[in-house]
Amino acid sequence: MNFPNNAYLLSFFGACVVTAVFVPLWRAWCERSGLVDDPGHRKIHHTPVPLAGGLAVFSGLSMILLMGIAAVSLKLLNPEAVDKLAYGLGRRAPQLAAIFIGAAGMLLLGWWDDRHELKPAAKFIGQTAVALLVAAAGVRVTLFVPSLVFSYGITVLWILTVTNALNFNDNMNGLCGGLGLIAALSFGLLAARSGQYLVGSLALMVAGGLLGFLPYNFPRATVFLGDSGSHLVGFLLAILAILPHFYSTKLAHPSRLAVFHPLLVLAVPLLDLTSVVWIRTRERRPFWIGDNQHFSHRLVRAGWSRATAVMTLWALAALAGALTLS
Repeated sequence: MNFPNNAYLLSFFGACVVTAVFVPLWRAWCERSGLVDDPGHRKIHHTPVPLAGGLAVFSGLSMILLMGIAAVSLKLLNPEAVDKLAYGLGRRAPQLAAIFIGAAGMLLLGWWDDRHELKPAAKFIGQTAVALLVAAAGVRVTLFVPSLVFSYGITVLWILTVTNALNFNDNMNGLCGGLGLIAALSFGLLAARSGQYLVGSLALMVAGGLLGFLPYNFPRATVFLGDSGSHLVGFLLAILAILPHFYSTKLAHPSRLAVFHPLLVLAVPLLDLTSVVWIRTRERRPFWIGDNQHFSHRLVRAGWSRATAVMTLWALAALAGALTLS
């Protein structure tokens, strides 16, 4: 199979398999170290569940990324693949380094929150610091506005919004991981379709990693993502929404409206975030305090099973993502 298809398949299935192998290892470590989610208020599980998902996904992605870089450096792929990926890696090396550090930072911030329940202000400061780091490395939104201040501001706002949207949607088995998988797959297909090989490979790698985790989390959960995992997933999706060139005069049918594709791909978690923030603000409650007003909870109250509610939201997310590919 010729490039880019073989590189895409290796990224996707490699991350899937390696993450799936890491989940039981991290689950055992979390059980020994006490990194578990205990039963309590608004929770449906009756025994402690290890918060191993984020650690496993990050481990799987890191290993496949390093293996991919090694394969390009040692020229283990066909010459065309090596040339194109080497060009992308060289051109985006500072950005990739910042993204990797940012992903590790979000993972650690969430892990610390899982351990010690950080105050909202502390989490916000940590998230902002990570967002500023990647923006400083050149991973920024522009929206055709020639202003560096605007670019920094909208980038930080975007990363904070998407990160917290996925964090908010980590409220039922499989929901956050499934939404992340669908969004990453959509971004990967969009990038691959326009010949953005490196971005497409990275997006499909994230999708594969989440697919490797999902069987452990849905329909019955033996591990949770935890705040570490939901922070990681949200951050990666925010970055995958920035990296591709959705508008370019080099494309067959360029349209400036294409820059809004990420809003469609992430429509379900973003609308859910908007909804719960509006409800909590209207009721004069802190919007960062959790409740049962998410889309998933409302579907369950309407008589749907939790699994059906989650799969319905997956289907809506997939439909929204498919609209960007039409």
